[in-house]
Amino acid sequence: MKLHDLRPATGSRHARKRVGRGIAAGGGKTAGRGTKGQKARAGAAIPAWFEGGQTPLQQRIPKLHGFRNRFRVEYEVVNLGRIAALVDAGIFEPGDAPGAKKAGSGNAAPITINQEILRAAGLVSTLKKPLKVLGNGDLSAALFVVADAFSRSAVTKIEAAGGSVQVLEVPSGPLAALGVEAEPEAASRAAAKAGRDRADLDDHDAAPAPVDVAAVAPAAEAPAAAPAAKPKASAKPASAAAPKGAKATTAKATTAKATTAKATTAKATTAKAPKASAAKASASKPAATKAAKASSTAAKPAKPASGKAAGKGSKTDADA
Repeated sequence: MKLHDLRPATGSRHARKRVGRGIAAGGGKTAGRGTKGQKARAGAAIPAWFEGGQTPLQQRIPKLHGFRNRFRVEYEVVNLGRIAALVDAGIFEPGDAPGAKKAGSGNAAPITINQEILRAAGLVSTLKKPLKVLGNGDLSAALFVVADAFSRSAVTKIEAAGGSVQVLEVPSGPLAALGVEAEPEAASRAAAKAGRDRADLDDHDAAPAPVDVAAVAPAAEAPAAAPAAKPKASAKPASAAAPKGAKATTAKATTAKATTAKATTAKATTAKAPKASAAKASASKPAATKAAKASSTAAKPAKPASGKAAGKGSKTDADA
């Protein structure tokens, strides 16, 4: 056996059928496409859901299916009539509910009904859905029914027959395990944390220390000769609780008022001195002016005769 002697098994491979090569080739003339029509033409590509032009199935089926609430609760529904039938048949036996008070000797204990008991009796198909009891039917026996929901008529009929109902509530948050007490270390840590929180709150609510106005006010702003202005007495006591920001603002305002009062006093003192000296100068001015005028009059020489008069006189002497 050599490589050139290797051949595939007989009948396992077939040569490709060459259509459209004449009648003698076996695939001539219509070449396996039948006679005329859409599929006999070149480029025919018809989708699998095409129905020859009639309204396709996806358009014939209805589309408006209504609204389905995603948050709707699906209940396992049981009517009182079916429960009463099993009670009359003796399937449900009377007994005290777990944790309930024992009935007196004269009163018969109510029959306890819950979802597990109904599931065992075949009235409920699953325990994964919540149970709802409806009021269709009559009830004569006293029942203690535990379910997730009740209709008003069911509650009325159960209580009229001497029974009671209990609604199961789903807790909104995590609950501690039954019978498990908190660890002492965890309890002590929680108590210490609560004490620290209370101390922080007390420190936060305490009144801040009073601000010393004299220490805050700068000493260089007031003049040395000006009298110190007395700060106004505060109406509120210093120990009154107030925010730190408000006390600082009040101290700044008081300092600014004291500085303004000192500056005003200095200005008034400075303005009085020039006015007094000016008044004295004006009082002594008339006397000095009069004396000056008198001296100037005495020292003045006699005025010579006017030019015209002198001229006339000279002419007269010459003529004479």
